[in-house]
Amino acid sequence: MKPSLPRRTPQVNPSVPQAGNAPTAKVQEAVDARDDLAAALTAAGIQLPAMDVRTPWRDAGDEGGARPADYALVHLGVCSAPVAHALAAVIRGGATG
Repeated sequence: MKPSLPRRTPQVNPSVPQAGNAPTAKVQEAVDARDDLAAALTAAGIQLPAMDVRTPWRDAGDEGGARPADYALVHLGVCSAPVAHALAAVIRGGATG
């Protein structure tokens, strides 16, 4: 039996608007996707600790204010070689199973 993984703690990302500034639909979609992927990886015994959501730099809008991000990306971060092998094995097993 594998040892249990540490619980994921909510990540606060400065590029994701916090209370008072509702995130755009694209940012919220990326946050939801990150959380879904994290849950699936945790269920498979894999943790990518550096996963977060990234948005492009915001350009100034017509009125000088920041324009909402048009898209957001789920950044998977980096992992050790053993974690990469474990991830590859899970993907391989799912692709053939």
